[in-house]
Amino acid sequence: DEKKVDLHCHANNVAHNTHEISTSQLIVRRGQPFSITLEGTKCTFGTRVPMCDVGTKALWSCSINATSSLQTGCVTLNVTPPADAPVGKYSLSIELGRPLAVKESLVVLFNPWCQNDWVYLPDEKERQEYVMNEQGHIYTGTAHCFSPMFWDFGQFEEEMVDICLKLLDVNPKHKRDPEDDVSARCNPIYVGRVISAMINCYDDMGVLQGCWDGDYQDGVCPTRWTSSVSILQRWFQSGCKAVKYGQCWVFAGVMCTVMRFFGIPCRVVTNFVSGHDTNNSLTIDQYFDENFHVWVEGWMKRPDLDQDGRYDGWQVLDPTPQERSEGMFCCGPAPVSAIHDGHTNLKYDVPFVFSEVNADVVKWKADGSKIKMKYLTDTAKVGQKISTKAVGSTAINDLTNTYKYKEGKDANANSFSQR
Repeated sequence: DEKKVDLHCHANNVAHNTHEISTSQLIVRRGQPFSITLEGTKCTFGTRVPMCDVGTKALWSCSINATSSLQTGCVTLNVTPPADAPVGKYSLSIELGRPLAVKESLVVLFNPWCQNDWVYLPDEKERQEYVMNEQGHIYTGTAHCFSPMFWDFGQFEEEMVDICLKLLDVNPKHKRDPEDDVSARCNPIYVGRVISAMINCYDDMGVLQGCWDGDYQDGVCPTRWTSSVSILQRWFQSGCKAVKYGQCWVFAGVMCTVMRFFGIPCRVVTNFVSGHDTNNSLTIDQYFDENFHVWVEGWMKRPDLDQDGRYDGWQVLDPTPQERSEGMFCCGPAPVSAIHDGHTNLKYDVPFVFSEVNADVVKWKADGSKIKMKYLTDTAKVGQKISTKAVGSTAINDLTNTYKYKEGKDANANSFSQR
């Protein structure tokens, strides 16, 4: 008898909201069942519990679908990856009687539709915006004169599966300890941090090289990019050589693409008049009137910080290389709620992001003895009109109040006292 396996790629991918990536490759989300059908098999099924190897990280469950017909040799299995399964590519081996075996593969992603997944996002409109939407806007300019820049995230474009998986596989942590790295991919905190480091090229085989001196002759001027897709394709097709050149909005746009591909809800955020505190004093010794900075927010739980969920939700991740974090040019995830309340003792990089939106700006002048004297402190200058694209529309969504108390309120002083 002919024996074959049907992975139901189209039906499964539609059910798992991955059909825009592919309908011919099985791509599923963890914590949610998918079905496969074995035809021409004379298998018998018992209740024997499978043996687990030492070091097994996640157990998948399997049950026989009610539509199966064991008498005719047609068996449909419902297979469920656990809600904490590592994301990535899996090999699927199906024994259909010796010596015949079928080897297939599938890709497992995070699941913002699954309540037990750390990236679970309750609102369907937000899931459509922050996971499924392939286009958006990135805001540039000043707090008083800003404009939306169209950006094609293209997280479901051709090659994106191979590109994003490659990005994880060439990260330095994977090279040092592949087993530990793959196991840690169950955690969106870890994956987000790896992506933040890999979007820039300064410690690794990352995607983008930055340039701020205006000399782009051997590359592409950052203002010419309008899509993550061409950047990621260039990086992948060149054998992971850094693409020239990016600035903050380009780094953030590319990171948003990769985060959305993996299923971590993500949005691009612009901070007008952004500070850069280099000495952890939470004061900025100079500023530029027309600067802005762009990062991303990723949605995830933070049980590593608190079990009551107070730090769950939006987390700042910044792929633009500014300062090293644990030896790498990456930033975050830093809980927006911790930034708002000034809890600068928490992981990751909360003091740095806090200073970008909430630090004092100090102006200095030199007296006759060449000693710098502070002559003005401006507490309202840094962090104006922190903004992102609104859900389901082209309007702007002002997030400033999620990052900082309104100036002059007592709570703002309290947040500063937590330094």
